[in-house]
This record gives sequence, C-alpha cells and structure tokens, in this order.
Amino acid sequence: MSSSKLSPRESGAYIVENAKHVRILPAGIEKLTQEIVKGLIEKRIAVENFSQHELHPNPNPNQPEDYSKAADWVFVLDTLNFCFWTPDNYTKYKVDGYTGYFALCAAIKRAIKEGVDVINPKFYSQIDLKTLENIFRSDDGETVIPLLQKRLESLHEVGKVLIDKYDGSFENVIKKAEKSAVRLLDLVVEEFPCFRDEAEFAGKRVSILKRAQILVGDVWSCYKGQGLGYFNDIDQITMFADYRIPQVLAHFGSLEYTSELMEFLKTDTILENGDPREVEIRGASIYIIEQVRDAVVKILKEQHPEISLDNVNSIVIDQYLWDYRRRHNADLEHIPFHKVLSIYY
Repeated sequence: MSSSKLSPRESGAYIVENAKHVRILPAGIEKLTQEIVKGLIEKRIAVENFSQHELHPNPNPNQPEDYSKAADWVFVLDTLNFCFWTPDNYTKYKVDGYTGYFALCAAIKRAIKEGVDVINPKFYSQIDLKTLENIFRSDDGETVIPLLQKRLESLHEVGKVLIDKYDGSFENVIKKAEKSAVRLLDLVVEEFPCFRDEAEFAGKRVSILKRAQILVGDVWSCYKGQGLGYFNDIDQITMFADYRIPQVLAHFGSLEYTSELMEFLKTDTILENGDPREVEIRGASIYIIEQVRDAVVKILKEQHPEISLDNVNSIVIDQYLWDYRRRHNADLEHIPFHKVLSIYY
C-alpha cells in the first residue's frame, strides 16, 4: 500500500475518526464479539464453509489441472462480484432459483457445465456482449444482470492483463505474491484497475477494496488456507465492505446512523460512488469488524486456548455475518441500506 494511501484497516479507523453521519457503539461491538466467539466454539464459523457450498469450486490437490483451475474460477467470480440488484427490485435477477452473488455463481457453473470456456482469459478477454448476456441469462428470460456492459469491460481488462503478463493464469499472480496476502492485494489493485475501490475522504485517499480483498479471502478459503491458499499474513485482510453487512451491524447495535442519514436511506435514493455517507458506512463496517476480530482473538487466547487462531480472522467473520443476513432476512429487512450502482460491490 503506497504511503500516500491508507490501507483498508487504516482507512476504517480514519473514516470513523472523521465521520459525521455514523456512530460506533461499544456495547454492540461486545454483543457481536460474543456471537462470533460462540460461532467459533460451536464450529459454525469455519474456513471450510466456502468450498462446501455447491456453487463454489472445490479444488482437488491430487488433480493438478483442477487444482490451479479453481484459482481462475475464483478470479472470474470476483471480477464480476458486484451489483446484483435493480433499483425497483433487489432480488429480481435469479439463476437456477438463486439471487444475488449466488446467482452469479450459478450462471458461471452452468456455463462450465455447458462447455463454455468461461474461466479462460483467452476466451473472456474477447467475449462479446451477446455471449456474455447468454451466460448470465436469468430464470425469467427477461431480467438482464445489472451493469452488463461494465462486466464485459471488466472481463476484457483483466483477461488481457493475465494473458500479457501472467501467462494466462491467475495462479501466477498468486505465486508472485510469495505467500503474502497484502502483496497479493497490492498486486491485484496495481494490475487490474476495476478492483481499485478507493475514495477521497476528509483530505486523504482511503481504500475500501471490497472485491480485491474478497478475492484474496476467497483464494484463502477455497484452498482452506493451504497450498496455493496459504498466506503468512492473512490476518491483515479486513472485512469486505458492501451494502448488506451494515444491516447486520445495525441489527447488533454496533453501528448507528444519525437520524438524517436514517431518513435519507429510507427514501431509497441512489448515492454516487464516493459520496461521504457511503464512505462512512463502509469505513465504519471495516472498523467495527476489526475491533470485533481483535476482541475475539483476545477472548480465545485467554479462555479457549484449545481453539487454533490460524483461521480466526475478519474473512470468516465477514462470511458468517453475510450468511447471517441471508438467514435472518425477515428480521433485518426493516433496516434500510445504502444503494450505489457500482462495479466495486
């Protein structure tokens, strides 16, 4: 991370320090910490949860081609992992009954089954709009995946870089990072402009890097923190700031909006990417999860030495809270969330 730009963890702290529209509540952080500790003790929070999902790649170390292909699969998913809602209906886009991010996963898996070489940069660096539209065709045959043109541009951009500089494989980007999650994060942001999720805030350049971090986190999760997925500094990756996790943080009472912001969010107005209100909500989310992570680690060290800390980080906490939101959707739906049409999340 260049010295003039704050890392996501530093950005979270700086944004909270200068925030005008959000407040952090320690009691809610404590409540969230207890929820996470309980989940870890009961093994509901685990690195294995990622590859156990039927729509995710599950690499087999005994099949070298299959093993490295999973990295290319994850790379395509996270290049396209943004904006699945349409302003009038958040769950209108469906593939095989799945909504949101899992609709994307279902579409990519369907394409692979149909023999489309969708995770090969030679294919997707030159894909045309019609082919891409067909890959993402929805259950109702009418709803088009949001921001289709932007997805096309993103695939062309990243595919060309992989071919020109990395011999057409994301595995080579991972290897260049030499087992450092932070180095991989920096490489992704340097090499692939569509992952540069940054903003100007209170006179500084802050970085949120939702998709770049989730890419590093997904590689780690996909390979269960081993082999290609082993990083010696995985604890440096923060949560992935989107528009859904803040609902969970508000639900637990760790994040509070000013009454003005709350009223604004209820109007369903679409914000511009980089709006200070958006930056504050996302920065506060990073800050809260970092506080929770630190508190969880302290409790486990003191009270549960039998639990290994190797896989206790902001990634698994984020994955748990993201699943929590989907499981408790009815309870959380009354909490409004910010809306931005963006390629960054």
